[in-house]
Amino acid sequence: MKKKILIALLVVLFLIQFIRIDRSHPKIQKDKDFIAITEPEEKIEKLLRSACYDCHSYETEYPWYANIAPVSWFLGNHIEEGREHLNFSIWGDYEPARADHKLEESAEEVEEGEMPLNSYTWTHGDAKLSEADKELLEEFFKSKMRSAEDVPEILPLPRD
Repeated sequence: MKKKILIALLVVLFLIQFIRIDRSHPKIQKDKDFIAITEPEEKIEKLLRSACYDCHSYETEYPWYANIAPVSWFLGNHIEEGREHLNFSIWGDYEPARADHKLEESAEEVEEGEMPLNSYTWTHGDAKLSEADKELLEEFFKSKMRSAEDVPEILPLPRD
């Protein structure tokens, strides 16, 4: 009986390998990319690429285990959700208010240690952020927000 269960389990494990995740990369328009638009200094660009871009852009570099189900399903879902929440590859498409909100959220996530995720840094050691790295990224995100002076004042309509 145990042998039949083991064989059935191995057959299922083999068959699920044919259910693949979408690993295609949409075409990237460099003029819409966050790094191209914000032109960060080299250290910040390196931090963004190592700690953020795999899940929050179209520049995902899939590791070897992204070919093995069901781990690949977890990764695919994680990347899809990451891009839905924030996608640096389409930064130029964000309305200014939405971009400011994304920058504010990004600063908070880094400050609170929520990003990058621990499950990501376990396998991507270069994505681990030191306290100094966190402060640098947090300040960078905040510095790219529009200041109150940049926001046009909305005047009330004149009354008759």
